[in-house]
Amino acid sequence: MAPPTKGTGVTRLASRVLRTEASGIRRVFDLSASLRNPINLSIGAPDFDVPDPLKEQAIAAIRAGRNAYTQTQGGPELRAKLLSGPLQGYGEKEILVTGSVSGGLLLSFMALLDPGDEILLPDPYFVMYKQLALMFDARPVFYDCYPDWRMDAGKIESLVTPRTRAILVASPANPTGAVFGRADLEAVADVARRRDLHVIADEIYEHYSYDSPSVRMRDFCREKTLTLGGFSKSHAMTGWRVGWAAGPADLVQAMTKFQQFSFVCAPAPMQIAAAAAVDFDMSGRIAEYRQKRDLIYNGLLEAGYETARPGGAFYIFPKAPWGTGGEFVEECLRHNLLVIPGGCFSERDTHFRIAYSARDETIRQGLEILRKLGRR
Repeated sequence: MAPPTKGTGVTRLASRVLRTEASGIRRVFDLSASLRNPINLSIGAPDFDVPDPLKEQAIAAIRAGRNAYTQTQGGPELRAKLLSGPLQGYGEKEILVTGSVSGGLLLSFMALLDPGDEILLPDPYFVMYKQLALMFDARPVFYDCYPDWRMDAGKIESLVTPRTRAILVASPANPTGAVFGRADLEAVADVARRRDLHVIADEIYEHYSYDSPSVRMRDFCREKTLTLGGFSKSHAMTGWRVGWAAGPADLVQAMTKFQQFSFVCAPAPMQIAAAAAVDFDMSGRIAEYRQKRDLIYNGLLEAGYETARPGGAFYIFPKAPWGTGGEFVEECLRHNLLVIPGGCFSERDTHFRIAYSARDETIRQGLEILRKLGRR
C-alpha cells in the first residue's frame, strides 16, 4: 500500500487490510437497521440460553477468585475433562484450549500457511475461511460442493498443487447444513495421506447431526487432522469464547506459541463452566432443532423452493427463486424478513441462507413471506 501524502491525516494501513473484505453479513445488518421488529432468520446462534447449572459454575468460579490467567494451553479442569471424554486417546501436547473455534481457525492458519501457499476450501463456505487465507497472503482454492453440498474427493485432489498445504472440511456445515458420511471422509483422508496435506476439521456443529451420529474426520486420518470444536453452538456459550483444538503435537504446539502472543488464554471462569458442559446433556435441545429443521425444509418445499435437506447445524441454503441471491434478499428486507445472501458464503450469488435457530412462530412467519415472494 502506498504511503499517504504527508499532512493528509490518512492512516497508512497494512496491505492485508485491502486484501480482507468486510463481512457481507454485517452489510445485511446495516440495511436492516431501519426495520421495526423484523422477522429474523439471519443469526447463526442458538435461540436458547446457557443452561442454568453451567451459569452457576461460571458464577461460582468468579466468586471464588478464579479470574486470573490460566496456562496458555488451558486450565486443568477443562483439559482433564476433554482428555477423558471427547478427546480420549490424545496426549497433553496434542490439545489446546482456544478462544473459541474462531480463535482455533486463526491460529491454525497462522501455523500452516506462508504467503503464496494454498488451502482448499469448500464452496459454499463459512465467511471466515476465505478471509483468513487472504489475511495471511495465502491463496484460497475452492472445491465445488454445488448443487447438493457433497464433497467429491476426486475433484478435491485435482486441485492439489505443490503449494497446497491443507484441506478444510466442515461437517455439519455452515451455511448448508451438510453432514458428510463415512465414505466422504475416508476418501478425503486418503487424499490427505497420499498428498501429505493437513486436514482442518471444523466440527463446531458436531452435536447438531439429526439423522445419524456425526462421523469425525480424525477417526480416519488422525495423524494429519486438526479438529476444532467448542461450546458456542451446543451450549449457547457464544459470548464465552471457549473452544479446543486437537491434532498433531507439532501443529498444536505451534498454535500454542501463537496463542501466547495473541489471545494468551481463553477466559478462566468460562473454561470451568465449559468443563461441566463436556458431559452436560443437551439432547433435548437437539431434538427441538431437528423439528425446526423439518419445519423449515418442508415449508420451503411446499412453497416451491429448490433446496437440499440439511442433515445438521441450524442452516438451510435454498436457491433464490428469481434474481441473484443478493437481489432476492433485498426484497426480503423490504418485507421485514432478515436472511443472508449466498454471496457472503460463496463465489456464486445464487442462493440465500436461512438460520432456523429461532422460535417456531418466527420460522412460520418467515415461511409465509417466502411463499409470497417465491410466487413472483
